[in-house]
Amino acid sequence: MRAPGQRAGLTRPAVVQAAREVLDDGASFSMRAVAGRLGVAPNALYSHVGGRDELLDLVLDELLAALPAPATDAPRAGLVDLMTATHDLLLAHPRLVPHFVARQGSRGPNARRLGETMRSCLVAAGVVDRGAQDTAIRVLVVHAIGNAALGVAADGAPLPADTLRATYAAGLAWLVDGALGSASAGHPHPA
Repeated sequence: MRAPGQRAGLTRPAVVQAAREVLDDGASFSMRAVAGRLGVAPNALYSHVGGRDELLDLVLDELLAALPAPATDAPRAGLVDLMTATHDLLLAHPRLVPHFVARQGSRGPNARRLGETMRSCLVAAGVVDRGAQDTAIRVLVVHAIGNAALGVAADGAPLPADTLRATYAAGLAWLVDGALGSASAGHPHPA
């Protein structure tokens, strides 16, 4: 016997794609809005996702799938490349940024893959303390999301892309150099 969503011809990827379109269009995000985009009743979506938060997490994590894993043989460059690509991805999807802020990032397999890649870069650079790695990862992710979120002026107009990227790059360089320098100097991570 097929579930209601299966009878409607839906697939989980189609539901996630429709949700992303709703979010990218700036529409209010709800199961009803996603169902409307697909031309089905809202209950049909529950055959594929557990609810609004799960669907939102799937959309955010799917977006991260586009980010390539950097090479860890040049750890500083790898971290900078990954975080710059993350920032650029967020700027390309400005209507999703508030959801990254509200959900405090992403929790899915792509987020975990990127986190482990960052951890590998840190280890390759000599940051061996797990707590220091966790702190560095959190600070770098918060910087990317926060800068993208603040990339809109108080009046709602976007800041010039060149200005936004330049300030992000400067801050990223300070953070990466600080994280790597702190570890090589033997300073423990903050408690």
